[in-house]
Amino acid sequence: MTQAKIIDGTLFSAGLRDTITERVHHIRETHHLVPGLAVVLVGEDPASQVYVRNKNKRAAECGMASFEHVLPADTPEAQVLTLIEGLNDDPDVHGILVQLPLPRHIDSQKVIEAIRPDKDVDGFHPWNVGKLASGGVGMIPCTPLGSLMMLKDHLGDLAGARAIVVGRSNIVGKPMAHLLLRESCTVTIAHSQTRDLAGEVARADIVVAAVGKAEMIRGAWIKPGATVIDVGINRIALPDGKTRLVGDVAFAEAVTVAGAITPVPGGVGPMTIACLLRNTLTACARLHRLDIPEAEGRFV
Repeated sequence: MTQAKIIDGTLFSAGLRDTITERVHHIRETHHLVPGLAVVLVGEDPASQVYVRNKNKRAAECGMASFEHVLPADTPEAQVLTLIEGLNDDPDVHGILVQLPLPRHIDSQKVIEAIRPDKDVDGFHPWNVGKLASGGVGMIPCTPLGSLMMLKDHLGDLAGARAIVVGRSNIVGKPMAHLLLRESCTVTIAHSQTRDLAGEVARADIVVAAVGKAEMIRGAWIKPGATVIDVGINRIALPDGKTRLVGDVAFAEAVTVAGAITPVPGGVGPMTIACLLRNTLTACARLHRLDIPEAEGRFV
């Protein structure tokens, strides 16, 4: 029985961060600029706190300035919007990220739309969403961008490949489909309500699973030799009372069928933070009209 190649996101992201670090130091030495990332966290969600801590740590490791704004869970929406307005005007801040989810009393969409599009390193602002959908140059959401980088690194030219994205979220599913269309793939968007989901998956050369349901995509559905990118992160209970992280794909089954597959953890996750740093570098380069690949939308 053959085993799929494991696409190591931890290793890939380390290389990407090394490249980013080199370019940050070049900008600092040549242009006397320090790319700055501001992260806003409202509330005390433990998972969000970990994500924010990791983002700030990685930014500092790459030589970027990191600005952390932690607000109580009961912070009024108006105060959050005022903070974002200040960050929009701050010349030391090139990228702004508001950690989601926000408390229920805050309108997430209003907050996202308050961020300047050219500082929106999450790529969630409607302006950036429109640029991606129409083939323009904007900010690309981090998780889809990291997924595409790994696909291109493994497969090279994606033109003509049949791809399926299982999941239709604004954060991953929809932007992932647009990125694959840009690469001239034939793209199907599926979801939990798709009729004959197994049959749709079985036709695909590329499977991107981002539906948010633990091990929903079975190994028997995978086309032999297909490349599988598993975006899902789900915590499941074990018989001994412990828990473990699994993806949206039944890895133990799929690894014997696929040609290549990302693990969970250690696949897409590390790439998300690395691409956040890349987007911050991109924002800095565009704001200051610097001639580096990121400013022109080319991949690292």
